[in-house]
Amino acid sequence: MSRTDRLFQLMQALRDLPSPATAHILAQETGVSERTIYRDIDSLRALGAVIDGEAGFGFTLVEDATLPPLGFLPEEIEALVVGLNEVREVGDPALAAAARSALNKLKSRLPEGQSHRLQHAVLSARRFEKPPAPGIDASVLRQAAWEERTVGFDYADAQGAYTTRTADPLSIVFMKTAHCLLAFCHLRNDFRAFRLDRMSSLVVTERSFRPNRIPMLREFKQRLHTENPR
Repeated sequence: MSRTDRLFQLMQALRDLPSPATAHILAQETGVSERTIYRDIDSLRALGAVIDGEAGFGFTLVEDATLPPLGFLPEEIEALVVGLNEVREVGDPALAAAARSALNKLKSRLPEGQSHRLQHAVLSARRFEKPPAPGIDASVLRQAAWEERTVGFDYADAQGAYTTRTADPLSIVFMKTAHCLLAFCHLRNDFRAFRLDRMSSLVVTERSFRPNRIPMLREFKQRLHTENPR
C-alpha cells in the first residue's frame, strides 16, 4: 500500500470510527503499527487536516472545507467513472448534465496521475437503447420528493387511458427500461410505481407529508423485495 493510500485510509477511519479514536484502534482498523499512526497523523496535519487529540487520549477529525483532497483509490476511480457514465446514459437531462459536469470537475481537480486514470478508465458504461424521455420535469419532481410535498399529474396506462393522480413522491428509480416514480397514490390508497414517460401536467402542491417519506419508502421497498425476491 502506498503512503497516499495509507493516509486516505486513515482519514476514512477517522471519519467512520467513534471519536476520539485511539491510536490502538486506528492501527487495528488500518493494519499498521501505532507508531505509524502517530507519524501519519502528523503528516495529515501538515497537509492541512484539522485533527484534535494526542497520544494516550485519541484523535478526532474536524471536517474542514479547505482540506485538500487526498484523492481516491484506483477502484474508487473506476467506480466513479462507471457510475457517472451510467447516469449520463440513462439519467434525465438535468442529471445527465450534472454527471458530465462532475466528471469534468474531477478530472481538473485530481492529482495528475489520478486524473489520467479517470480519463482513461478501464471500466465504463454504455447504453445502446436509451430510456424514454420523461413527460415531466424530473428535477421538479425530485425537489418535491426532497421537500415531501404532494404532487398532482396526469398518467397514461399501457393502453393510453389517462387518469388524474395525486401522490406523495418517495423516490425515482431506474427499473429495467424506464425511470419510475415510487409514490403513495391517493386515488388507489396504496403504493404505486409510475413511469415518468407516461406522466404529464405535473403540479407541486402546498400539501406536506413530512416527515413520512423515509418510513413510507422503506415500507414500499420492503414490499417490492418481498414480491420480487432475488
